[in-house]
Amino acid sequence: MRFAQIIWDDPGDPEGNVQHVADHGLTIDDVEAVLQSPASEAVSQSSGRPCSFGFAPSGEYIIVIYEPVGDDGAYPVTAYQVPEP
Repeated sequence: MRFAQIIWDDPGDPEGNVQHVADHGLTIDDVEAVLQSPASEAVSQSSGRPCSFGFAPSGEYIIVIYEPVGDDGAYPVTAYQVPEP
């Protein structure tokens, strides 16, 4: 397991990360699958945050931009579908 902890806001929080990824048509499972088993990793050009690329269980190729938390945690900031490389 790549991250021991993935931190999610309350699903009812309209400003939280759960709602934000849902606004992009993705789920917690989609994001966690990519964070735990990325196809590649990089740094976001727009935010400077780390990001992971990979396939969601649905088969969509997505990017997940996150904030590292401690030594082994991640707080997903956003995620959305991107073209495959």
